[in-house]
Amino acid sequence: MKKNAFKKIASPDDLMNVVMGFRQSRIVLSGFELGVFSALGDERKTSAELARALGLNPRGTDRLMNALCALGLLRKSGGFFSNTSFSAHYLSKGKPEYLAGLGHLAGLWHRWGTLTQAVRRGGRVLEYPIESKIEEKRRIEGFIASMHQRASAQAPQVVRMINLSGVRRTLDIGAGSGAFSIEFARAKRDIRATVFDLPEVIPFTRKYVAKAGLSPRFAFKPGDFSRDDIGSGYDLILLSAIIHMNSLPENLRLFRKCVRALVPGGRLVISDHIMSEDRTRPAYGAIFALNMLVNTRAGDTYTEREISASMKEAGLTRISRRGKRFDSSLVIGTKPG
Repeated sequence: MKKNAFKKIASPDDLMNVVMGFRQSRIVLSGFELGVFSALGDERKTSAELARALGLNPRGTDRLMNALCALGLLRKSGGFFSNTSFSAHYLSKGKPEYLAGLGHLAGLWHRWGTLTQAVRRGGRVLEYPIESKIEEKRRIEGFIASMHQRASAQAPQVVRMINLSGVRRTLDIGAGSGAFSIEFARAKRDIRATVFDLPEVIPFTRKYVAKAGLSPRFAFKPGDFSRDDIGSGYDLILLSAIIHMNSLPENLRLFRKCVRALVPGGRLVISDHIMSEDRTRPAYGAIFALNMLVNTRAGDTYTEREISASMKEAGLTRISRRGKRFDSSLVIGTKPG
């Protein structure tokens, strides 16, 4: 998958294309949320048959499926609908490359609808609803799948930018699927990886690690990094897509905790959107800052100067940045030996 790209608006047509783009997004996400593609699978069905199978309104289902045909995601012939080869491959549950992460994006849709109010307030408007255990599991599964797709694409690049010489024990905080730790373990056979995440996430992490065939070299540590012990004796600690969830003071506390957990000479590696000093570049980072505005109390994207200053205050030295050409790049600091 290509990384997100944002075209600057330079004409009225550009403006209208951007503003009206929500319609196509909503059509696709509704089809995904309602299970249209998975219910069709490799079969042909009328919209009435599909509506009965999914417990939906027949007229609404028919109009949605017609629109999905217009977008090229369904075919219609003789009143029967079927998946295209693309939708069968990527949108039908159970297929190897099923884009489960769209479930997470469907959830973000509702929060982005509160952007105007969030700007007025300076933080998120909606609180996370109380969910049933099944709903919570589905939400987490969609989020982890979305993050895994992104992290798996980035992990080889990240590992190439880090010198793993002398690294034997790693800690991945907020590991999600464990994609980065999996890549560390593949790159160096003597690495023993610890993955740290919330108790409700760790079962999903175990599945991804087991699928990679690396379970014997992994330790799984459930907890909340803002409150719980993260262990000690690590040569390298990774914070990938973590600092944007926190305020600057929260990040400073986390950095200090990481420094205590590192061995002398150990390194803290931060992978995130590193903003230009005027906060307009990279474009995806500027837009992601709004994602944090609608989803968190105080999360944000930060400049290299802000991150480096906090790392220094936490006791790290030899701070450097790598991968400036990527939307997400690295800032690395070393614990004095």
